[in-house]
Amino acid sequence: MQVIKYPAREQWSELLQRPQIDSSALLGTVQAVLDDVRKNGDKAVRAYTERFDKVTITHLEVSKDEMDEAVRLIDPLLKQAIEMARRNIWKFHAEQQHETREIQTSPGVYCWQKAIAIEKVGLYIPGGTAPLFSTVLMLGIPASIAECKEIVLCTPPGKDGKVHPAVLYAAKVAGVHRIFKIGGTQAIAAMAYGTESVPKVYKIFGPGNQYVTAAKQLVSLRDVAIDMPAGPSEVEVLADDAANPAFVAADLLSQAEHGIDSQSILITVSESLIEKVLEEIERQLHQLPKAEYARKSLENSKIILVGSLEEAVMMTNEYAPEHLIIATRYYKGVAENIVNAGSVFLGNYTPESAGDYASGTNHTLPTNGYAKAYSGVNLDSFVRKVTFQEISRDGLTNLSNAIILMAENEELQAHSNAVKIRLEEANDREFPIRH
Repeated sequence: MQVIKYPAREQWSELLQRPQIDSSALLGTVQAVLDDVRKNGDKAVRAYTERFDKVTITHLEVSKDEMDEAVRLIDPLLKQAIEMARRNIWKFHAEQQHETREIQTSPGVYCWQKAIAIEKVGLYIPGGTAPLFSTVLMLGIPASIAECKEIVLCTPPGKDGKVHPAVLYAAKVAGVHRIFKIGGTQAIAAMAYGTESVPKVYKIFGPGNQYVTAAKQLVSLRDVAIDMPAGPSEVEVLADDAANPAFVAADLLSQAEHGIDSQSILITVSESLIEKVLEEIERQLHQLPKAEYARKSLENSKIILVGSLEEAVMMTNEYAPEHLIIATRYYKGVAENIVNAGSVFLGNYTPESAGDYASGTNHTLPTNGYAKAYSGVNLDSFVRKVTFQEISRDGLTNLSNAIILMAENEELQAHSNAVKIRLEEANDREFPIRH
């Protein structure tokens, strides 16, 4: 890891840059797949599955027999772990339901808001080097709580043409309705446009590689909503001399093992901590099966020494990390000043991996600095807020002068007339009385 000591303020922007992937070269390839699936449906999906995943799929949808088999194959201890995670994720997200009450904004003018589930949602779960069954829980559970009518999941098949049992079991307990053995760009296309087998959805969620990310961005331009812009995963640890070097090293490495384009950042006010963390990183690396991934990722990673916690907080808010671990003596006070982060982990005993799996918070979070403007996935991600209003005759009369004056000054005479015609008719007959 590169170590930078006391950088000047004008250096921050360059220091905090993420690893850049130029996706412009693959956009043409991705667009061609999208167009093919839009035109040829299941036939194109099967062809790309054979081409990219090296497997021939006859039936794209996971059958009941396959689901039953997955339940039998799952280790009982893993089932218990998934159940604990499910329970905590459900509890945290269920508390995000809020009843809104009717407000009388002025006499005779009643306004209220109602949360209505997005009817059809698509969840994308990558395959790649490991089955991300935890992401199934993170996306499927809030969709179930929101009561989305159709929850569709796509994930690439293995070489045997099947989906990993843990992914299927997690989908079952999360309340996913239909599961398809489709990965990559063709999965995004299938959910965006619909095929003979896969229903078209209204919003697509989930992480993926650069092809999936590009596909989501392209379909979001005019065809379907997506959860958020995405990029490689990242973590920042903000630490002082109260931090445990072994814990800090473990947190940095847990992010680094995601992939070679991941990034881990340590911002600290303790110079003595730096050497201890570097020693721990080297020691722990030798114990990791994915040490090669982690070493590559650490080339993109930095340790930055600053002069004060205030400066550390300012730099953190500039970086806007996806995951932020605050390992300082007075971490709650530091946390009060954090305004840009996806998810924050407080104290020496709150590792990022707790939020990744089982504490209850969601791990689908904004990356690449988007935490300055985007929230992570939550219950609101699966609903729309629809506003309602009802105005009595007297209420409209009370508002009329303001509406007419504003409309006519914007040169929108029809808007003004919509009020005037009602007031004129009100003089001739009674309006219904609101009860």
